[in-house]
Amino acid sequence: MTQKKGRIGSSFEDYLAEQGTLEETTASAVKHVLAWQLEQAMERQQITKSAMARAMRTSRSQLDRILDPDNDHIRLDTLTAAANVLGLNLRIELIG
Repeated sequence: MTQKKGRIGSSFEDYLAEQGTLEETTASAVKHVLAWQLEQAMERQQITKSAMARAMRTSRSQLDRILDPDNDHIRLDTLTAAANVLGLNLRIELIG
């Protein structure tokens, strides 16, 4: 007898929504990924934090806030500036 494989119960997203933490968790996950991607690009291009901050015309402490995965209060223009220095584009989409 073969058993069908499939989803049992609700998804983790459903669980987070029921707990009232979906938006917060999603924002945190997005910021973690963005911080990681910026750090990876800096590493690949061998750009130090000091050089990155200078290129962005900002302070090293501001760059540290951008790269802090737990700080989700970063403006889009700041993220765009960081991406541009690294030759990247910031893309934001709404998915339904």
